Amino acid sequence: MFYTYILQSENDPDRHYIGWTSNLTRRLDEHNAGKCTHTSKSAPWTLKAYFAFRTEELARRFERYLKSGSGREFARRHFQ
Repeated sequence: MFYTYILQSENDPDRHYIGWTSNLTRRLDEHNAGKCTHTSKSAPWTLKAYFAFRTEELARRFERYLKSGSGREFARRHFQ
């Protein structure tokens, strides 16, 4: 399975991060360990929501959608 996920910073609850992975637990650990330059300054992170897909392409497409204007609004309305 492949996952698209939304993280929320514990230190700055208004800060979110959207990504995709094939190993959700490992990826969250990497974000919290500071191994991702985009998220290291706002760690620690909490998993806010995740979505499972059968293919990498679907997970990537949903990530791109969530990062778009309408996708951010969708996530704000449904997950915050």
